[in-house]
Amino acid sequence: MTAFSATLASCWLPAFNASAAPPAYTLKPEKLADGVWMIPGAQEAITQSNGGAIANISILDTKAGAVIVDTGPSLRFGTALSELATELTGKPVARVYVTHFHPDHVFGNQAFDAGVIVTTPAVRKGLEALGEAFSDSMYRSVGDWMRGTEVKLPGKLVESDVEDFGDRRIRCLPMRGHTESDLVLFDELSGVMITGDLVFVDRAPTTPHADLERWRISLANLGGIPCSRVIPGHGPSETTDRGIRQTRDWLEAVYAIISGAFERGLDISEAVALDLPAWTKSIALARYEYERTVMHLYPKLEAARLPRVDGKT
Repeated sequence: MTAFSATLASCWLPAFNASAAPPAYTLKPEKLADGVWMIPGAQEAITQSNGGAIANISILDTKAGAVIVDTGPSLRFGTALSELATELTGKPVARVYVTHFHPDHVFGNQAFDAGVIVTTPAVRKGLEALGEAFSDSMYRSVGDWMRGTEVKLPGKLVESDVEDFGDRRIRCLPMRGHTESDLVLFDELSGVMITGDLVFVDRAPTTPHADLERWRISLANLGGIPCSRVIPGHGPSETTDRGIRQTRDWLEAVYAIISGAFERGLDISEAVALDLPAWTKSIALARYEYERTVMHLYPKLEAARLPRVDGKT
């Protein structure tokens, strides 16, 4: 891994010292439809107190076995997840989908056989490139929650836009925007759409690897898919498109503020201090994620809009 890649990955997470032995994760599944559960993540940043369990995790019961979407932040979490999926469905795990490569969604992979873990080529490539740096940051952030956790790459790649599991047909919808590759899953039986981190509800989106324009396109595409319920990457599930609209509104608002600040010649510290729209006061981590987005976006704006000192284009 290059020094730049390590820096990019480590800036995704705050660094904390952690030494106390943690308790076990307590997974509390919410039943959303027949054979469909969501384990809600904390609406918080990754800290030692939450063990990094901030992402929503989904479990589906099928005739072929349990299907899991994302695996959580650690081996310890993944092990508890595997046991819960078997308990809820009465069957072994048949498939694990990974929606993208961010650590709160993938470090439970180690609890599962690589042969059942499926994702897109770009997600696998991103985890391969940044996984060790993510792991270092997670160990600093949550300490002993991560004991024994190592990067485990998915053993299979998405080969078809549909997978049949007996009574359930799941559509795989590769998109991008939150990261270079974001895998959306649609369960035809229940009508539930699992969006990964393309959608945040009542929680400010993270943007360390985002392409905001591609993200807005993906949100428009998601809004055109009829579904009974949306399971976002973070926040409560919704039977409407509220989360899709809220995520779009957030991205548009922060981009307008940050790009406007850049055009006015404000430096990063001045941009960080700008006010957010009043409606964002109800959004968890709004100020925290806005400040991080300034740090992510300003270098991109400088690269795109400032002239090169050597005169080249």
